[in-house]
Amino acid sequence: MTNPTDSTIRSTSGRTVTWVWLILVAITIGSWWLAPAHHAAGLQPSVVITTAVLVITFIKSRLIIGYFMEVRTAPRWLRMATDSWLAVLFIAVFVIYLV
Repeated sequence: MTNPTDSTIRSTSGRTVTWVWLILVAITIGSWWLAPAHHAAGLQPSVVITTAVLVITFIKSRLIIGYFMEVRTAPRWLRMATDSWLAVLFIAVFVIYLV
C-alpha cells in the first residue's frame, strides 16, 4: 500500500478547484441568461426567476465557501455554522423580496 505524496494531493485538489471554478462560471452565465431583460422588452418581476436565481446563488456561495475559502476541510462545527448562516441569509432575502 502506497501513501499519496504531497504533489498527488495538490494535483487532485487543483483539478477539483478547476472543475468547481468551471461550474461557477457556467452557473454565472446561466444566472445572467435567466434575467428577464433577455427574454422580453419590459422588466416584469417574477417570483419563479427570483427563486431560481436565489437557489443558484446559494449553491454558488456554498461552492465558494467550501472550495475557495477551504471550509470543506474545516471542523464540522464551522461547516455547519456557514451552512446555517447561508440558509438564514437567503431565506431572509427571499422573505424581504416577497414582502
